[in-house]
Amino acid sequence: MTEKRAINPFMKSALEFGPVLLFFVAYLRYKDEVFLIGGAEYSGFILVTAAFVPLLIASTATLWALTGKLSRMQIATVILVTVFGGLSVWLNDERFFKMKPTAIYLLFGALLAIGLMRGQSYLKFVMEEMMPLRDEGWMILTKRLMLCFFALAIANELIWRFASTETWVYFKTFGLTAAVFAFFMAQGKLFQAYALDKADS
Repeated sequence: MTEKRAINPFMKSALEFGPVLLFFVAYLRYKDEVFLIGGAEYSGFILVTAAFVPLLIASTATLWALTGKLSRMQIATVILVTVFGGLSVWLNDERFFKMKPTAIYLLFGALLAIGLMRGQSYLKFVMEEMMPLRDEGWMILTKRLMLCFFALAIANELIWRFASTETWVYFKTFGLTAAVFAFFMAQGKLFQAYALDKADS
């Protein structure tokens, strides 16, 4: 088994969020340009997507090499980005890449739902070290996060289908991240009510 290693938190953040920010910057730079490659026209969005996929794979591989560990969510994200991003580039159709967040949040929500139906919190397995809670708290938090994931999947579908590509890029880069952050910030009372006391550990 690979040993888990600690790395500089700034390096970790750069590897996790750098590719997304670079995608955003590159899109703003090339969004209005069209490239002729092999007799076919490709929008700036498609070319930026083509660069983003290997960049994300490389950054994730680097993170694994430095830390010796990847979460299941990180692995699933890389796989889905590769599949949907690859389809967008191969078919020259940006819709596939725009559907990727929908697939990710539906997958995460479905996994949490399966755990709940089995009377388990799969979220606890992933985040127990970060937030020590009693079992009742984990079940409530898992149910809420499951609903949050499904809501984000619906929101992504509405944005990419009915708004401009630029609006979707802003939403993907900042909106989705802010929504997840706001969700956890709103759980403050739950964390306090179900915090695992030293006597319980």
